[in-house]
Amino acid sequence: MGVVVKELSLRLDQCLLRFMDELESLEEKRDSLNSLIEQGWFSISKARYSMGNKQVSALQYGSEMEPGVRVHVSPRHTGETHFHTQRTEHLKLDQSERDSAQVEDIGPKEGVRRRGVTKEGDPKEQPASHAHVSKETSPPSRGTPQQQDPLKWFGILVPQSLKQAQVCFRKVMELAAEVATLQTAVLATRAELQALMAEKHAALKQETLPSQADEQVDRQTDMGHTETRLTEDRTT
Repeated sequence: MGVVVKELSLRLDQCLLRFMDELESLEEKRDSLNSLIEQGWFSISKARYSMGNKQVSALQYGSEMEPGVRVHVSPRHTGETHFHTQRTEHLKLDQSERDSAQVEDIGPKEGVRRRGVTKEGDPKEQPASHAHVSKETSPPSRGTPQQQDPLKWFGILVPQSLKQAQVCFRKVMELAAEVATLQTAVLATRAELQALMAEKHAALKQETLPSQADEQVDRQTDMGHTETRLTEDRTT
């Protein structure tokens, strides 16, 4: 066995071991995924039993829904594709709340300045101070959340089983991305395994061709010697 064939055999063994590890990990992830899905649906059925079928259905969905999880896909040079999930933010601080926080910080200083202006009795500064006071005393407008918790669609006080279902399906999203990543890894490793096997067969053929040619030459030489002996025997 030549050096090239030995190197190919070693790479083939390593690739095969990696392929088996990926298959085992994929099987474990799929089992966990299926169990979480079953547990999530079972929790939803418990919530429907306690709240009623009509209280936990598609009729309670929000009119405007935004995705709570985004999937990022990044291909790799090895032929694999990596899937990564990222949860979006539920709430974002509104600009009015930041403005109210700034007014709250500078309020005492402005109050001291206004009291000094009032004692001097400048009539031009009084409308501005009144406007500033009205701005401070007005309650800040609350910004509407960009994304509402889906549990609030079904009521304020929801049963614990519905919360458990939400946790299960959130884990399902993460596991689904991991399963998809492992599936692409398995396909890439299988393609690499097939390519290495084909390369090894080609190397073995190249090594066997010279030996076959030498054997053919030896056979022809032996046949020539045999014919020579036969002719010598006939002549004698």
